[in-house]
Amino acid sequence: MITSIQHFCENGVKRLTDIFKTYTDDLTRIAEMVYGVTDEVTRLGCSMIAEEWESYDELLRERKDLRKGWYIVRRDETSLLTSLGEVVYHKTLFKNTATGESCYLLDQLMGLEHHARITEDAEARILKEASESSYRKGGMNASINGGAISKEAVMNKLHRLEFPALEAREKKELKRLYIDADEDHVALQYLEHKGDIRKPRINTVMPRIIYVYEGVESDEEGRPRLINARYFGGVYDGQEEVSRLWTEVLDYLNEAYDMDAVERIYINGDGAAWIRTGEKIIPKSRFALDKYHIHKYIMAATSHLEDSAEDARSEIYRAIHRKKKWMAEGVFERILGMTEKETKRKAVEQAKAYILGNWPGIMLSMKSKDSNVRCSAEGHVSHVYADRMSSRPLGWCRTGADKMSRLRIYRQNEGNMLELVRFQKKELKQVAGAEETIYSATEMLRMENANRRKLGVMADLPVYEIPYPQIKKIAALKNHIWGL
Repeated sequence: MITSIQHFCENGVKRLTDIFKTYTDDLTRIAEMVYGVTDEVTRLGCSMIAEEWESYDELLRERKDLRKGWYIVRRDETSLLTSLGEVVYHKTLFKNTATGESCYLLDQLMGLEHHARITEDAEARILKEASESSYRKGGMNASINGGAISKEAVMNKLHRLEFPALEAREKKELKRLYIDADEDHVALQYLEHKGDIRKPRINTVMPRIIYVYEGVESDEEGRPRLINARYFGGVYDGQEEVSRLWTEVLDYLNEAYDMDAVERIYINGDGAAWIRTGEKIIPKSRFALDKYHIHKYIMAATSHLEDSAEDARSEIYRAIHRKKKWMAEGVFERILGMTEKETKRKAVEQAKAYILGNWPGIMLSMKSKDSNVRCSAEGHVSHVYADRMSSRPLGWCRTGADKMSRLRIYRQNEGNMLELVRFQKKELKQVAGAEETIYSATEMLRMENANRRKLGVMADLPVYEIPYPQIKKIAALKNHIWGL
C-alpha cells in the first residue's frame, strides 16, 4: 500500500495538478475535471488493493511454516474486476507434495472460486442494475470506471441464483393481518432452450406475488402506504407449487406474529383458484374479492347495453348490497336476453360466472367495515414485476422469468445485494482432523517468541522488529491456512 501511495505522490499528484490547471483555464469544463479526478482516484485505489493482495501472496512465498506441504511452482499475473475497476496483481501457484494438487493458495484464502474474474462487490452492482434495467446494462455497470462483463455472463449468474428464506424482524401481537395476491403475464421466448416452444403454443408464464402487511397508512404526501409489507413470489406452476408458495407465507407468519393472538387474516385478490388456495393453508383467513375486479366484470357485462347500461349496473350492485345472490343471477339472465352478439354473450356469461362464483368473497368485501380490506395488487404487480419484465417487448425463458421475479421480490424486501452474492457460496469444509484456531496479533507475538527455533530464516530476527501490521497479516494467514 505504501508503494502505491509513494508512486501516486510522484506521478498521480502531478496528473491531478494538471487536471485542476486545465479546469482553471476553463471553469465550464466541470465534467472533464470530475472524470479526471475519478480516474486518478480509482487508479490509486486499484493499485493499493493490488499491493495489499500481493503482500499476502509474498508472505506465503517467504514463510514455509505458513504453507507446510506446499512448494512454489511459478508466479503469474492475473486480474479481478472489482466495483472500483480492474485490479491487476501477481499470485503464486503452489503444488501439494502429498497429493500433487496445484492451486493458488491466495485464491483459497480470499475465498475465490476457480478461475474467478469478478469480486463480490462487482457482482452486487451487476445484480442491482440487472434487476432495474437489463442484463446488458448490468454487465456494463460492474465497476464505476467502466469495467464490464457480457450480458450472457450476467444472465448465467442470474439463472444460478438461490435466495434465502425471508426472516422476521420481530415477533408481534396483532389482531388482524392482510394479504394481497396477484400475478403478472410475462412473454416467453423459449421455455428452457431456444426452439422448445411448440404447438400448442405456451408462450407466457405467470410469476405470482403475495405480500403480507399490517394495514394501510398515509405517507407525508397523503398517499396510501402499506405497513410493514413483506413480499413473496416467483414462478409457481401447478397446485403443488402454489401450495409450497402459500406454505412459505405461513412459515413467515408463524415466525413474525403470535398466531394465537391473530383473530382474522384477510386475503384480497381477484378470485383466481391459486389465490383461494391460501384460505386452505393460512389459518383464520377469509378471502375477500377486491372491488376493482367486481367493477371490471360488471362493466364488461353491461357496456354494450348503451342507454340501459347504467340501470343494469345499478341493479347488479343493488343485489350485491342487499346480499341477494338470486337477484343478481336474475339481472344477468335479463342482460343475456337482451344480448344478441355471441362475443357479447360470452362476456356476460363470464361476468355472471365470476360474480356468482365469488359471491362469498364479494359479501366479505362489501360488508366489511375494515378500511384495510382492499387490494392494491394490480399496482404492486406493475411496480414489482411489470416495470422490468412485461411492460416492454422482452423475451424470457422460464428460468430467467422465475429468477428475475425472485430477485425483484428480494429487492422489494430491501434485501442487500452483497449479502445475496455471499449467500451463493458454500461453506468450505474443514479438513479431517483440523481445528480452527483464532489468534490475535498479541498472541502471535507470544507464539513467535516461543517458537523462534522453528522459524527458519526468521530465527535470528528479534520478534519486536517485525512490523505490527505484518504480525497481523501472519496471524490472519495462520487463522485460515488450516482449511487448505
